[in-house]
Amino acid sequence: MSENPAVEVVERGGLYELRGELRPSSLYNDDLAPTRIEQRTWGVWNIAALWIGMSVCIPTYMLASFMIRAGFHWWEAMLLILSGNLIVLAPMMVNAHAGTKYGIPFPVYLRSAFGLKGANVPAILRAGVACGWFGIQTWIGGKAIGDLVVLMLPSAASLNATFLGITLLYWLSFLGFWAVNMWIVWRGVDSIKWLESFSAPFLLLIGAALLAWALKKGIDHGGVGKLFDVVAVKGAKRPGPLDYFGWLTAMVGYWATLSLNIPDFTRFAKSQRDQMLGQLLGLPTTMVAFSMIGVLVTSATVLVFGRAIADPVELVKVLSTGPGGRLLGPIALFALAIATLSTNIAANVVSPANDISNLAPNRVSFRTAGMITGVIGIVILPWKLLDVYQGWLVTYSGLLGAVGGVIVAHYLVIERCQLALAELYSAESRYRYSGGFNITAIVSLFVGIAIPLVGRVVSALAFLFAGGWFFSFITAFVVYIGLTNARSRSPKRRTP
Repeated sequence: MSENPAVEVVERGGLYELRGELRPSSLYNDDLAPTRIEQRTWGVWNIAALWIGMSVCIPTYMLASFMIRAGFHWWEAMLLILSGNLIVLAPMMVNAHAGTKYGIPFPVYLRSAFGLKGANVPAILRAGVACGWFGIQTWIGGKAIGDLVVLMLPSAASLNATFLGITLLYWLSFLGFWAVNMWIVWRGVDSIKWLESFSAPFLLLIGAALLAWALKKGIDHGGVGKLFDVVAVKGAKRPGPLDYFGWLTAMVGYWATLSLNIPDFTRFAKSQRDQMLGQLLGLPTTMVAFSMIGVLVTSATVLVFGRAIADPVELVKVLSTGPGGRLLGPIALFALAIATLSTNIAANVVSPANDISNLAPNRVSFRTAGMITGVIGIVILPWKLLDVYQGWLVTYSGLLGAVGGVIVAHYLVIERCQLALAELYSAESRYRYSGGFNITAIVSLFVGIAIPLVGRVVSALAFLFAGGWFFSFITAFVVYIGLTNARSRSPKRRTP
């Protein structure tokens, strides 16, 4: 390495690391450096807890309810959620493998396919999604906390002076929740590991409590079977094939962006077995289980209150007016904060922090980039553009399947899971390609994004847009392999 000539690659038990004197450069800082083998301390539980912490949140709770409203039976919703998560788990495992094997974060992993500079293109595309979701999730979490504060302390409603259309109470709850997010980011990855490991058992307990409440209400009203009778579709228009395809794509897209930057976490895994088993146990099981809890609890509200209450915050408000309400409020407030915080930190802060740091590693650290992410989350004014952002970001996330297509094709098919680790940090290496850009990867990326968009403007091809993630991923995957082989532009495969 010209910038770090005194380094060597060391292998131990199938894991690789760099040893020697590494100096800050345009490609390196301590946060983007490969994790040393002794730093890889995340076991099966830590990886599973990561997914439990991210999956147990308000959107997951309400997921199946949205599908039931769209005309699906409850079992169809569960099948779509399970299928989508198993599908996205496949490319996720491939990308996770690279993170564990080489200890590298997502933007460094991108360098192998897109080039030392070209990696910034997909990295910033990914960071844009995360920054948008960070702002939205922080606002949703802060607002819900503000609602519950008023519930417990009605006098707080007097803080009604407004700025930019937001009352002082909700500014305080939003900024307070934002500050907690930033504090954890500032403390680094170890704090994130602690948060996810702490929150997972607590969130599982909350889920069990919700399930117990729903089952008891079902029994009180004639049996548990009544809960499934309530959720059955009555008179709703049955969905067509395109609807099934669209919702399956949405379920894949739910974690499609995390399937890209999963190396940001698996670089800390003890082994490939730990990261693979942890993800298999943590992701699909939690998504299906918590979505099912949402269905059963919502059904129970129909039996108890005569109407479906799908929003857990609204449900807490209703329950707080009954027996035990004074105790329920604080517990719900804490549970909501933990659930939103554990999802937001892992899903929406770690990735953009690494991606932004990759723009100028010798100037921008993970902490600094995390603060930049936080500022963007406020500047986008999520409370004003919430509906626009959500629709746009869901589409955007699906189209980023093209990034996954390129990097999976490169790592799995072209490089056959063998990267030159030291050269990922060298200005003069095989990954420099042409001026730092692998044009083949860039072209494949934008072709993959363009194909689903054709379905947006040509009604006869609407299925392309409905299945945006699938078509963007497959198109980019095939085009990248075809162009790479045709142009013989792939760097020669070499073990580290």
